[in-house]
Order: sequence, then C-alpha cells, then structure tokens
Amino acid sequence: MARRCELTGTGVMSGNNVSHAMNKSRRRFLPNLCDVTLASEKLGRNFKLRIAAKALRSVDHVGGLDAFLLKARDEKLSDKALKIKRALKKASAAPEATAEA
Repeated sequence: MARRCELTGTGVMSGNNVSHAMNKSRRRFLPNLCDVTLASEKLGRNFKLRIAAKALRSVDHVGGLDAFLLKARDEKLSDKALKIKRALKKASAAPEATAEA
C-alpha cells in the first residue's frame, strides 16, 4: 500500500538524521496517515479513505468532504477520490437540469 494521502497527495519525504556531533545519515519522514470514514452529504454515502491527519483537519475546516473535493485539484487526488468528485459533480448538475426543463 502506498504511503500517500488520498486527498492531498502528501507522500514520504526524505531528509537527514543529524546527531549532536553533526553526523548525518539519511532517513524518511512518513506522513501521519489515518484510516477514516467520511460522509458525503450530497451522495448520502460514507467513504473509507486513507488520509493524513492534516488533511482531516482541512476537510473539517472547509466544511466537509463534498466542499473539499470540489475545491481540490485533480492532480493531487487519488483515483478513488476522483471517482467520488465526478459523482458529486454529476449529482449537483442533475437537479439543475431538471429545474430548467
């Protein structure tokens, strides 16, 4: 399983462990990934995603999964999140089309 956030695209970073004697050895900084279930209000479903703790705070700040996905760039989203975003766009476009007819 890839160590990458499904919503923000945050992945593994690399850097140095630096000792008191300034000896440097390479290390990896892993993202703080959490398995969470987020609810979509427009779709009326729950989705299990593996996202970073920072992304979870961002989702809460923006106002939920629907708002976050509609504002997010497609390049950063995983395939699963892109599928949810397309379904959201389709669901939000459908009531407008029936109202005009």
